[in-house]
This record gives sequence, structure tokens and C-alpha cells, in this order.
Amino acid sequence: MTMEYGRITGVDKPVARIVQGTVMITTQTLDTSFALLDAVFAQGGTTFDTAENYRAGDCERVFGRWVRERGLRDDVVIIGKGAHPYNGRQRVTPADLRADAESSLNRMGIDRIDLYLLHRDDLTVPVGPIVEALDALRTAGKIGAYGGSNWSAARLAEANDYAGARGMQPFVASSPNFSLAVQVQTPWEGCLSISGPRAAGERAWYVEHGMALLPWSSMAGGFFSGRFRRDNVHTFDHEQDRLCVATYGVEPNFRRLDRAEALAREKGVSLPQIATAYVLNSPLDTFALTGASSGAHFGENVEALAVRLTDQEMAWLDLLVDER
Repeated sequence: MTMEYGRITGVDKPVARIVQGTVMITTQTLDTSFALLDAVFAQGGTTFDTAENYRAGDCERVFGRWVRERGLRDDVVIIGKGAHPYNGRQRVTPADLRADAESSLNRMGIDRIDLYLLHRDDLTVPVGPIVEALDALRTAGKIGAYGGSNWSAARLAEANDYAGARGMQPFVASSPNFSLAVQVQTPWEGCLSISGPRAAGERAWYVEHGMALLPWSSMAGGFFSGRFRRDNVHTFDHEQDRLCVATYGVEPNFRRLDRAEALAREKGVSLPQIATAYVLNSPLDTFALTGASSGAHFGENVEALAVRLTDQEMAWLDLLVDER
């Protein structure tokens, strides 16, 4: 299976449908980090998700060094994120987002981020100054386009109404959580999910407006890895595993897991590939954010692009119908 690509307004290169995250790369593991990035790129993985707060900027330093040493700046799409809260302080302000964008550019050693996302929203802050600050960065050539991560459809619409009335570029992309499993609590403060029947209205807004969606945690924090079972949810010691259990480890999600396993056996694919295919087969314009730890794992994610699910199978996986 080969990579598939789409287009996002304001990004001047094709965007890979499977986006590789960078939170796992570090200066302490430089050789293996470079090997991972090389393997991803060799399989058509040209789009990478970064953030200024990942490992206190270390991930951006490694990724930027890889891009520069390999001479790949014209060949990759860089997604950056800023305005993440620190120490209880909300940072969705013009000053903070400008500072974060500049810091990311300096750490990566580049002069432009292709798509810049606000990592969080702050409902107490008017959209106007935020849109103006982002559009100023775009006009200055420091970012190509912008969007929101963990922004509601209502706030995105408000921001784009403001931009449209003033001739500015609108938000062109959004990055909420979206997966087959439904969150019963937010894993981190300020997170927003559009999974499950209750968020059907949010998803309908994206379909209506054609906004690109870059969902995070499509694998539900590893819930669809096959490691999590009804009888072992109390046995995990690692912090991330416990977070996964607290966020997703409820009976409706285990029923979704059961159905995903059954469908995977029937189609001759893996459980993670069914979970990824669920996101990719939605009617949304989806570019799935993934966190492969090896080239082989990234290749399995790419193969999920070939898994086709019918509307009935999608509804059955999400417990909306009992027959498929």
C-alpha cells in the first residue's frame, strides 16, 4: 500500500493522510530518532506533527536537525503547535502564541511552519485578537496556514466569521480527539473530543464546512493495541497505561473493542488497523495523527488506508446498530 495525500488550504504541498508525531524523538536517542524519521519518510510519510512543549522543545530540536541535515525542508510538511498552558496559566494570547511560534522556528532552524495550530483554547479570550495575531504571522511568512487543536466547532465558526468579515485567512484545520473509543474523562485539561454519538453535531459541522481534521489519539491512547482487557484494567503500572484505562476503560468501549477484533479477523487485518480505518473512513477530511515508534509500525498505519469500511460496518463498530 502506498501513502495517500490530500490538500489543506494555505499549505503549498500535498499533506500525507497518515501524519507522524514527533513526541518520541530525543537528543538522547539521536541515532534511533533519525532512523525512525528516515523510515517514515521512505514510506511516503512527508507530514510531521510537532509542538513547542514536547519534551521542553527537545523534539523540535531533533526534528529540525533531521530536516536540515537531510536537506528535506522543501519535501516535508511541518505542523507546529503553541499556546499550551503552563503551570496553571492559560496562554491563548497574542503574545504567547507569537513567542511560541518564534521559539519553534528557532529551535528547528527553519523560517516557516507550514500549518500552525493553537494547542488549546481559552473561552475567556475573544477570538478577534487571536485571529489577528495568527494572520500577522502568516502575512510575515512565518506560518503558511493556521488552525486550532481542541477548539469547538462553535469557536472555530466564530473565529472564521471574524476573519471573513475582515478579509483575513480563516482557520483551515482542526485537531480534536477522534477515535472509535469514546472518552469518559478528558486525559488532559482543556482537551476536546468529537468521538461517539453525542458529538455527531460537531462532526456534521466539519462535513458541512469541509474543514480538514487532524485527529489526535486515533488509537485511543493505545486502547486498541490489544493489551487492554476487561479483566486486566487494574494491573497496569505505567502512567500512560493508567491514563488510558481511566479515559477509555468502560464497558461500551470494550464492546467496541470486541467488534473491532471480530471485524479485523474477518478482513484479515490487525486490530490497530481497524481502529485507524474507522477514523479514515469517516466522512470527514481526515489526516490521522499517529505516533509510530518504528518504521514497521508506520507501515502498518499506511496499510490501514486500504481498509474500506461500509457505512453499516462503521455504525456497527460504534454500537449504533446490532447487525452489519
